[in-house]
Amino acid sequence: MDAHHALHFTFGIFGNATALFLFLAPLITFKRIIKSKSTEQFSGIPYVMTLLNCLLSAWYGLPFVSKNNILVSTINGTGAAIEIIYVLIFIAYSIKKERAKILGLFIFVLSVFGVVVFVSLFALHGHSRKLFCGLAATIFSIIMYASPLSIMRMVIKTKSVEYMPFFLSLFVFLCGTSWFVFGLLGKDPFVAVPNGFGCGLGAMQLILYAIYCNKGKSKNLAAADKPVDMELGKPQQEKQSRAQNGNV
Repeated sequence: MDAHHALHFTFGIFGNATALFLFLAPLITFKRIIKSKSTEQFSGIPYVMTLLNCLLSAWYGLPFVSKNNILVSTINGTGAAIEIIYVLIFIAYSIKKERAKILGLFIFVLSVFGVVVFVSLFALHGHSRKLFCGLAATIFSIIMYASPLSIMRMVIKTKSVEYMPFFLSLFVFLCGTSWFVFGLLGKDPFVAVPNGFGCGLGAMQLILYAIYCNKGKSKNLAAADKPVDMELGKPQQEKQSRAQNGNV
């Protein structure tokens, strides 16, 4: 194995590790859902869409679709299994209306994947198969990476990073960067382009965190100080009232 292939493989392994962290990040959310036996205000849509991205990317990485991308298949196959568990838990604990919506979307996702598999196996061959599967995987990878845009907007609006955890943003950046370099080294635009987009979004999240993390802390400290001041004020007011009553 020459230096180029060794570097390509190394970034693939690093990409697997960082992507696994991203897939496991919602465990805290689902622990809360199981404990409360309710999905509360959480949305199940991101998990269903991430499932579709994982299925399409895992299919694209298979040797008969694209060469030298087996590491893409391993992590996305693992991610698909994890996301299916998340979706099933969400369906089990959601209210009737939400359950019907997520179940319908889940069936839609499996249908889309089934169509992609059928067309690529029986209607397309060689480069056209790679092009078709690559485009499908790229579109949904970009959609998955773009999902935190609403949270970034909230950070700018509220000037607080409360709902944008640092380590999650860091691993979005590291995951996107790893697979971006992996795609460049493998000369595969269907891996490089969406992950380059993810790398950029991850970097933007880290920049926002650097700008607003101290401001958020200042707000929290100010909010924390208020009750203390009020509580400290009560004994003083009581002393004054007692003194006045005593004088009377």
